This record gives sequence, structure tokens and C-alpha cells, in this order.
Amino acid sequence: MSVNLEFEQNPDGRYHLSKSTTIADFGLSQNRKGGLFGVREVAYGNYLVNKPEPDSTYRNQEDAIPEAAKNQTDEFWNKNRIDTLTTAESKIYKNADSLRNMPAFKRTVDLATLLIAGYKDYNTFEIGPANAFYSYNPVEGVKLRFGGRTTPNLSKRYYFETYAAYGFNDEKWKGFLSATYSLNNKSIYKFPQNYIRASVQYDTYIPGENLQFVEEDNVLLSFKRGDNTKYLYDLSYRLDYVHEFENHFSYAFGFNRQNQSPAGSLYFIEQNGSGQQENIHNLYTSDITATIRYAPNEQFYQGKIYRIQVPSKNPVFTFNYDEGLKNVFDGQYSYQKLSGQIDKRFYLSQLGWLDATGVAAHLFGQVPYPLLDIFHANQTYSYQIYSYNLMNFLEFVADHYESISLDQHFNGFFLNKIPLLQKLHWRETASFKSIWGGLSNQNNPSLHPNLYQFPVTATGQPITNALGRTPYMEGSVGIENIFKFVRVDLVRRFTYLNDPGVAKWGIRTLVQFNF
Repeated sequence: MSVNLEFEQNPDGRYHLSKSTTIADFGLSQNRKGGLFGVREVAYGNYLVNKPEPDSTYRNQEDAIPEAAKNQTDEFWNKNRIDTLTTAESKIYKNADSLRNMPAFKRTVDLATLLIAGYKDYNTFEIGPANAFYSYNPVEGVKLRFGGRTTPNLSKRYYFETYAAYGFNDEKWKGFLSATYSLNNKSIYKFPQNYIRASVQYDTYIPGENLQFVEEDNVLLSFKRGDNTKYLYDLSYRLDYVHEFENHFSYAFGFNRQNQSPAGSLYFIEQNGSGQQENIHNLYTSDITATIRYAPNEQFYQGKIYRIQVPSKNPVFTFNYDEGLKNVFDGQYSYQKLSGQIDKRFYLSQLGWLDATGVAAHLFGQVPYPLLDIFHANQTYSYQIYSYNLMNFLEFVADHYESISLDQHFNGFFLNKIPLLQKLHWRETASFKSIWGGLSNQNNPSLHPNLYQFPVTATGQPITNALGRTPYMEGSVGIENIFKFVRVDLVRRFTYLNDPGVAKWGIRTLVQFNF
């Protein structure tokens, strides 16, 4: 890749950019048998200097461009173009249109979009995500799912999303339906968001599983280690309001009415007034939530399904409040949850960078264990940045905790000094995660038989525990930038090694693109 910048002296005596030319040659190999070649040339002129404009001129520039300016005639451009096009350049638009209309090219683009973005676009509606069409778990067996969502081409105000799924083992239908109304007449996928959404969902999930940017109905997550038979059927009705501001301060409010039912080998057992154990089939909750987030000078990449933040030296602050409403829409428990999180990247010169996350949370009130903080475990073979990769599902619960996560990227500091490995452009990583906290007496089921009892194995060994004085800790070393986007970590668990089904070591893989 080469970039050439040309400058010309303007009447103000200063030199300003007059032409920018970028040439890129992407080859699949050193012998250049295949690849792509592209040229981008931009000309600048007619600079206005020392003529102040209001701040509004520089905000929402995309929306400020009149539609007429986007569709000018060839005569207009021939008259107003700063530089003269060559014969080949003048044919670019016609050639590009011809290429886009070729059936073979259209099929290739559709396939690439489906594989990369996960959706097949039909102008006003798109089908996906493709990686959720098929999945498997021991409770539902083979699970087929099909759905999609509307696009801004249908409406910039109204958006709908849905899916239907069927498990061939439990023989149950699941589904999701949401309707979103944009309050600022912008796409809800563009910054800043300002919308209200109503949704209903009935599906399964694993307590304590926290997935980043992926869904549980993902074929790549169908393979899990250890016991994976404790699920919940969840029926929830949600109403959410989200409002983002230009300075990257945002707040959100929500109401959620939820019905959780145990599935697989999971059970809810409590002691009734007669002192006998009783199976509970439904756990009803109604709660209101509030979230405040501030990310100064934030930038991000907007994908089809999610956003990826472009890390910077500025910290990101997130605060959450959740209040359970007893006797409201059948809600059975009254409680309050407070949590705060700080994310920050530290740039360490030649040693690369360090991503640090600190979290603190506290629950007030007496609740059964499904409503406690169930630590985010990961029993898949993918490496999850914000989960504990050698912790088992439902292994630890707490009503108060603090945690820290450190993810170090050395950016080739060591491997670049090894002659043969230097050519592979691999990069070293290291991580450390720790969480400490506990369970107060009022939420300990061994002291309060009327609370749901913690799950145990077939031999009576506890599966779910409260942390003791020792924090849970794990760490890893790894290599990233394998094939430019693969990261492989060797993970080691340091504490609570005698819990049933614990793995001390593990190899985990992550597909990622670093910014």
C-alpha cells in the first residue's frame, strides 16, 4: 500500500491538501498469482479560510447533505469537478454497475454477506443470523431456527425482528418477536440511538452463561465440555427505552416480566410450610432496570448485529440498577441490584497494551439462587474475554462481589526477536481474571430451607457454591494474529481445584480482529 499526498499554497499563504492518492495491492501470496488492486484518488479545492461556521455545520454531516446533492447529472460534474477524469476513470461507474448486475457476482456477494455478516438481504427484510440456523444441546437435541428482521429500506421509524425455533428432543417450539420505534427518525443501528422497543421471547438458556457478540443458538457453540444438562425455559416480556447523546453519554430504562422454568437436570426445590420438599415449576419476577453509560470520545465499528468498540485510552463507565417488584404482574420477590463497571485500555509503549475491566455488584433482599449473581462461566471451547473459561456453569453464586480482568497484548515484543517466528507475525497475549465475594446469611439456602436448594450431583456433591475467603482465579498465555484473526490461549485455573468436574487446564480459541 502506498499513500501520496499533494499540497498547494492557497491565498492565505498556507499549504493545504490538494490531492490524496491511495494505491493498494492485496496479494494472496508473494508470487502475486492472485489478488486485488485498487486506487482511490480524492481532489480538494476552493478552501474557505477564516470564515467561521456554527457548530451545527459539523454535526450529523451525513444527514445534512441534501438528497439533490447525492444525485447530480454528468453535466454538473463535468462543470464542477476539480480534476479531469481519464477515459478509464470516466467508465468506472458504468463498469461498476455492470459488475453489480452480473448474476455470478451477485451470488458471490450474497454468499459472502451471509457468511461474514450472517444475513441475506432482500431489500426491506433480511434473513438470519445464519450461524443460528442449526445448533445442538442435550436438552433440546437438534435445534433448528429461522428468522430475520426488517431493514431501514422498509422504514426508518419502525423495525421488526422475529425467529422461530424447534427442538427435536424436547419437542417444543420457541420464538421471539420485537417491534421497535425510532424516536429520532434514524436507523436504530446508527449512532446516536433513540428508540423504544417491545419484545416477547420464549427460549432456553444456561444460567450464568455470558456470550459476547454471539447467540447461544450458534452451531459453533454446540460443543461444550463437562456436564451441560442444566437449562432454563424462559418466557419474558420486555419494554425498553434507549437514548444516546452525541457526547457518548447514554441511558436506558426497561421493564421485564419473566417466567423461568427448570429444564434438563436442573430443578427448583424448596421446603414448604409442612417441612416437606416441594418441586417448584415456575419462578415469576417483574423488575425495572436503569442503565447509565459514559464513554468519552468513543469510536466503534458498527456491524450488522452488534457494535465493536474501538478501544482508546479513555475509560468507559457503566452503572446498572435493577429492582424486583413483588406482587406486580405475579412477581414473587422484592430486591434491588446495584452494579458498576469500568473498562480502560492502557498503552504500554513497546510492551503493547493492556485491557482492564473492574466490576462491583451488590444485591439487597432475599431471593432464590436463580436471581443471585451467577458468575459468568464458559464451558465452550471458545475463549470468552468477559467470562471465566475454566469455571463450570452454575458453579458459583453471590449476592455481592468484585472482579478484575486483565488482558495483555504484547504486540510481538518477544516473538519478533525470534528469526523464524518473526515471519509469521504472531503476537503474544497473557490474561488474568479474579473474582471475590460471598453470600450473606439471608440468601444461604442451608440456613433458609424456604429458598431453592443448590443443585447437587447424583452422588450428593454440591454443584453450586458460594465463594469462600479465597477468590476464584484463572490465567492464560496465548498467541494471536494466527492467519491474521485467530487467537489460541492455554488457560490455567488456580483455585477451587477440588470442585466436581473441574478442569485445571484448557485450550481455547477466539476469532477476533484487533483495532
